[in-house]
Amino acid sequence: MDKEFVQRMKQRLIEMKEEILTNLQQENEELNEISAKSEPQDDADIANNDIDRKTLETLSTQDLKRLNLVESALARIENGHYGICLYSGKPIPKKRLEAIPYALYTIEAQEMLERKKRIRA
Repeated sequence: MDKEFVQRMKQRLIEMKEEILTNLQQENEELNEISAKSEPQDDADIANNDIDRKTLETLSTQDLKRLNLVESALARIENGHYGICLYSGKPIPKKRLEAIPYALYTIEAQEMLERKKRIRA
């Protein structure tokens, strides 16, 4: 994989990481605001706050998973293994990496792993 492409992907991954961290900080602040409300509330307000809190927690979980993938991709760049499928050892096509810079697998490997996962379930 050429160095210019890898550097471009590294920059995108760093930007993604910064965006995720900003989102997590905002979600944390919103959760704190919901938790800090001490005024008496009716059942509808309590239900709405509960839904808001659960939605924010779900978003935070998704952001944390994506953050881990981004950090893993940055580590693979540093150790020279970026763009190599973790399952097959084959190069991940540039188009796939442009779409998903933190991709772990080729499309074929991803599909095979998903099929195996469905069979087990």
